[in-house]
Amino acid sequence: MANNTAGSADIQHNVAIGMSFAVLAAIGFSAKAILVKLAYIDSVDPVTLLALRMAFSIPFFLAVAIWGQFSQRGAAMHTQDWLAVFGLGLIGYYLSSLLDFSGLQYISAGLERLILFLYPTMVIVLLSLLIRKPIGRTTLMALVLSYVGIALVAMQDVRPGQDGLALGVGLVFASTLTYSIYLVGAGQAIARIGASRFTAYAMTVACVAVLIQFALTHPMAALRQTDRVYVLSFAMAIFSTVLPVFLLSAGIRRIGSGHASMVGAIGPVSTIFLAYAFLGEAISVSQIAGSLLVLAGVLMIGLKH
Repeated sequence: MANNTAGSADIQHNVAIGMSFAVLAAIGFSAKAILVKLAYIDSVDPVTLLALRMAFSIPFFLAVAIWGQFSQRGAAMHTQDWLAVFGLGLIGYYLSSLLDFSGLQYISAGLERLILFLYPTMVIVLLSLLIRKPIGRTTLMALVLSYVGIALVAMQDVRPGQDGLALGVGLVFASTLTYSIYLVGAGQAIARIGASRFTAYAMTVACVAVLIQFALTHPMAALRQTDRVYVLSFAMAIFSTVLPVFLLSAGIRRIGSGHASMVGAIGPVSTIFLAYAFLGEAISVSQIAGSLLVLAGVLMIGLKH
């Protein structure tokens, strides 16, 4: 009996740690939009800001990648594994990040996070198309709720004479789509390689791709930014890139990807309040209503699948 009690306590402790990791990861990812918007005040362009973020991040991912390669953990990687890491790293972390940073020039941080949070609905649609399985009524209702919610929140960003809203929404939507494609394709690779090792390799590919793009399109003098931009870029690298990526992996190992996704629902909510606190973005009735619809739609998808 004592052993059963001890075992139950260990399980509860493990779940509590996993939930804590998932919550911290969601808040860290959400803070990225706030840091980006704060950096844009100093007129830094998206590619330069993304390059600074990746330059500060890459030493950590390289360290984990090298450790994973030589620590004899996980199965040996074959050509198809390296191709998966390269392709998915470019799609899921390089292209998705570039589109997201570009979109944040035109829309609020709260709207950006809600659009990004649509990824579970997109994953379900993509999987349905791949296996040619019709989308059920519950999933369809979840999709309608989610996208009506996005429309309500987008109304908050509409201002007289504003031309960039549609472009910003389109760019962040494309970012969400590319990330969803990454998630659909990454499942088998992660199962073979391991979550932490795959993430470190894929992120290293993305970091290198961003730095190459910067070198080809910008003069090195563009890296001369204000101290404020450097601090924000470093904070973005540590608290909204490196730590959340590995915290989420650790959380998934303890509570599973389904529960971790549900915990991720705190992300859009935390972004709205962080944007209110640090950016002065208003919290309106339509924004709250739209956020609740998006969360309801995503939770419906998560609970069903």
